Amino acid sequence: MSDCAFCEIVAGRLPSYRVLEDEHTLAFLDIRPASPGHTLVVPRVHARDLWEISEVSHGKVADMVRRVAALLRTTLAPDGVNVKHSTGEAAGQDVFHFHTHVIPRRHGDGLRLTWNSAPAPPGELEQVLARVTAGR
Repeated sequence: MSDCAFCEIVAGRLPSYRVLEDEHTLAFLDIRPASPGHTLVVPRVHARDLWEISEVSHGKVADMVRRVAALLRTTLAPDGVNVKHSTGEAAGQDVFHFHTHVIPRRHGDGLRLTWNSAPAPPGELEQVLARVTAGR
């Protein structure tokens, strides 16, 4: 897809800092890193988001995410790692080629990727569960 920046990176037409790659996926450093070593993992075949990616391609990305996390652990020795994905603009997706962030973390780094939601009332959880399971 020629108007997709990540497709252009995969094709080698845009520069990138490649960390790992195989025949199905590419992992490269995020140019706006949340922390040193912040890496993006993308499928080589264009898929817009989690709703569009094939099960096989998603599995290949998951395998590469695990490889990248292991590599970052060995080379950068972070205290932890976040694995993050967003589907859709409402969720914060800004490049519409499926991608997963692998973000090395250090104690006290100040990066906040969590939320503080109040516990849902049991009745609400039961209603949501009924709606979700009805669609199986």
